[in-house]
Amino acid sequence: DKLSLKNMIFYGHHGVYPAEKELGQRIEVDVDLWTDFLRAAGTDDLSAAISYVDIYSTVKDTLERESYNLIEAMAVAICERIRDGYDVRKVTVRVRKPQPPVGGLMDSAEVEISRESDRD
Repeated sequence: DKLSLKNMIFYGHHGVYPAEKELGQRIEVDVDLWTDFLRAAGTDDLSAAISYVDIYSTVKDTLERESYNLIEAMAVAICERIRDGYDVRKVTVRVRKPQPPVGGLMDSAEVEISRESDRD
């Protein structure tokens, strides 16, 4: 079973270049979680489910707690916090930087990181 949170948007002071860190920029994040919905669906009870609010808060806190140079580092930090903090089998995180400073036009740069849990 898969839960997806799409296009979470944050503003942060991340990047390699001083202007990126000083001015800040928009960061977009998608998270896919593989877990078992059986208990949550059977009870129709939020306490048996993974809360969207909690996942959003985890992503937000991860991006606000420190300044990252690379979107790869952001994605790994988010992925590992979710994997270690929630009852999931697998997590995939995509982090996008819209209009990155590449000296030309480009929609976005994106990385995708997946981690699996050691839990059974």
